[in-house]
Amino acid sequence: MFDNCRGWAVLFALHALAASAQDALPDEGDDGVPALMQAESLDVVPVEPLRAGAEPAPPPSSSGATTALEEIVVTAQRRAASAQDTPISMEAFNSDKLAQRGIQGVQDLAANVPSMVIEPHPLSNTTLRITIRGVGITDAQVTQDPAVGIYLDGVYLARSAGLALDLADLERVEVLRGPQGTLYGRNTTGGAVNLVTRRPSVDAFAMWHQLTVGSRNQLTGKSVFNLPLTDTLAVKLAALGSSRDGFVDNTGPGRDFGDRDERAYRFDARWLATDWLTADYSYDYADLEYVNYMFQSILPSNTPHGMADLFKPYAQSESVYAERRLDRLASGAPMEASSSKIQGHTLVLGAPLPSGLEAKYIGAFRKLIDNQYPDLSGGGGSTGYRVDTNAYDGPAGLMAGGGAPTPLVIPTTFQEQWSHELQLSGKLFDSVDFIVGAYYFREDGGEHGGPNHHIFNTKLDPSQFDALLDAIPGLRDPLRELAFPGLAAFWDYDIAIQNSATAVFGQFTWTPGLFDERLRLTMGLRQSWDEREALKNFIQTQYVEGQIAGQGLTAVLIPGQVYRTVDDFVDVYAARKDRNFSPSVNLQYDLAGNATTYLSYATAYKSGGFNTRDPQVSAASGAASDGTNYGFGFVEGFKPETVRSLEAGIKSEWMQRRLRFNAAVFDSHYRDMQTNFMVPGTISDTKSRNAGKARMRGAEIETAFVALQDLILAVQYAYLDAKVEEVIDVDGNNVANLYPFIAAPRHSYVASADWTFLRGNWGDLRAYLNYQYTGWRQGFVITEDKRGLTAIDGYGLFNARLTAGNLRVGGRAALDVALWGRNLADEEYPVTAIDNLPHADRAVIWGEPRAFGLDLILRYQ
Repeated sequence: MFDNCRGWAVLFALHALAASAQDALPDEGDDGVPALMQAESLDVVPVEPLRAGAEPAPPPSSSGATTALEEIVVTAQRRAASAQDTPISMEAFNSDKLAQRGIQGVQDLAANVPSMVIEPHPLSNTTLRITIRGVGITDAQVTQDPAVGIYLDGVYLARSAGLALDLADLERVEVLRGPQGTLYGRNTTGGAVNLVTRRPSVDAFAMWHQLTVGSRNQLTGKSVFNLPLTDTLAVKLAALGSSRDGFVDNTGPGRDFGDRDERAYRFDARWLATDWLTADYSYDYADLEYVNYMFQSILPSNTPHGMADLFKPYAQSESVYAERRLDRLASGAPMEASSSKIQGHTLVLGAPLPSGLEAKYIGAFRKLIDNQYPDLSGGGGSTGYRVDTNAYDGPAGLMAGGGAPTPLVIPTTFQEQWSHELQLSGKLFDSVDFIVGAYYFREDGGEHGGPNHHIFNTKLDPSQFDALLDAIPGLRDPLRELAFPGLAAFWDYDIAIQNSATAVFGQFTWTPGLFDERLRLTMGLRQSWDEREALKNFIQTQYVEGQIAGQGLTAVLIPGQVYRTVDDFVDVYAARKDRNFSPSVNLQYDLAGNATTYLSYATAYKSGGFNTRDPQVSAASGAASDGTNYGFGFVEGFKPETVRSLEAGIKSEWMQRRLRFNAAVFDSHYRDMQTNFMVPGTISDTKSRNAGKARMRGAEIETAFVALQDLILAVQYAYLDAKVEEVIDVDGNNVANLYPFIAAPRHSYVASADWTFLRGNWGDLRAYLNYQYTGWRQGFVITEDKRGLTAIDGYGLFNARLTAGNLRVGGRAALDVALWGRNLADEEYPVTAIDNLPHADRAVIWGEPRAFGLDLILRYQ
């Protein structure tokens, strides 16, 4: 990867050469600079009428002092409009904001959007669990869908695996809070995120390069080329290469935790075929190799862990504990790399029709292969206590492997998806704007974890020997190695899915000839049909090993009925069909000046599904390992969850657009809310059911103020009051107190200052500082004695960027040099916590420590 990044130095040289060659050409001046790749500023961007489906052009380069707030054009309601005129609560980031805040992809949004929480999945640092307003998913399985929809250029990304990727050429990101069921469909009960990349331009050749060096050997290069081929055809090539070390060294065998190498490519083509047809095609490919972080143990295990209690003393003696962030841990088995490979094709056709109508087609195919190697051991480098999927040659491994050691297995998630969407938009009766459409989606995929492989091994420390060992402490270690038995477990599994979804939708906005046409009434509806199928194969085996002086002598298979393990799954098939109707109503009224108010009612649903971690085949399987008969298993699955939300808001600008004040209040009610919970006393068994009733209330405020010329102060704040009101257990009791929203901080905000403090003919100097705060949030509650073990305390982060921009290095070339720092106070904060490890009641993955870097950005326009 470092070889790939060195190529950007060559590109810089070619860039300078091209700039010098262009010096001989007549200077077009500011008005002649092509629209593509222009540096976005905080000046006002006029909003011009755009046909439905057209991409808004980027704002012009900065040419003067900032005296008014910017205006960002968004497509949150499937048509181009100012974010200030869009009657929903949302955050929008143009390319300038993305650069200033260091947003490279989805994984960076949480620190910049109040009420949004993003956590890595415990088994994969690039599989993201995303929540907005407290609503999200607690697990990541191919049989369970997220509650926040992610869209790339209008294409729905069904799986959360591999989302923590940088994108090579982002133009804009839009985060829509609250249910978006009418226009975006299923799996948007929490909200939606639109990732919009830049379109090619036929205007002129342009290129853009960025080279970044930073802490922990970070080296990143990005390049974008816009190439007009004819007056009607242009292509754009974008590439990204990146390499960075993690912040935790592995003193054991294998790779260092957190190391990351990434490359991504993108090809776009725009063909203005005729006056009645525009065709956009894109292909993107990303290849990420990374090493998962190991959970750092905070608290030794004192709560019940079922059969794990037999080896808890040994597991704890082989683990490392600390309340502060450690910079080194050790794996017992060689730490292996994980990887994600993602590619996709997208075709968008736009065609103006008679009578001012417009037709649009979005078709896409995407493919994902995600290999996840986890190590959940104690960090002490023990080979006697391991929780991983690496090779195992102990006596149990030889028996499970048919005479040979069980091999290294890196579990794989794979998926292919196809989607087609057809839209028709326009105006009826000179007063009704509308968009109607039809949508079809299909995916095939699964999870592969075979052949039979190691999950964990440990040694037992029978309590009956405690008195003897306490009397002669020196015997504990040698006797444990000499004669004590061991325990080992193995898995072999395959999960397959096939899902399809069909929908028709429409949204109509009526502007009556009343109140000077300040009033708009919007009504929307969506009818959806889902079909889901799943096939599960899963076999778990456990063995007792006899050892003398560290040499294995024999292994004995433990019958499943002895320890009430999971059922054997052999071609267990499950299927379900669901339908949903999601209406919405929005009433918007423009006040005098630059202000609008709105009142909206919105609905959405999240697809039903199946839980691959359910230890029971069906309701007929009887009690789980905790002795509770839950009355359902994998086959029954769970049904869709639905939400109804009422929201009122205002968007306004005052003092000649020097002051912006936006606010929204909401009240949402959920029915049949899907909830995953651990089976008490187990390590990985979970049950999924529809929890019942929940409600969520809150407020969101956004302010920005041009305090002085070229100085902008801004604050975004979110308040959230989320409560699960009813969950009925198998005995008919309401146990809602055991099912809190796990990612719903009551308070969160972002405060920033953006100051261009020096301007000249040579360029300008700009400083950006922000503070991001996320309040305390609850975690899983399996039993009352585990309450609070996975909670995350509130924390705040300082980030800064200092830029010398628009430095002329040629007639049409400009250079930006930026110094940046993240987490300047070196705050120690966990991003996720778990409480179900045999050796720990609380273990965490820490957030990124302090980091510094330098960006060099060359633009030729």
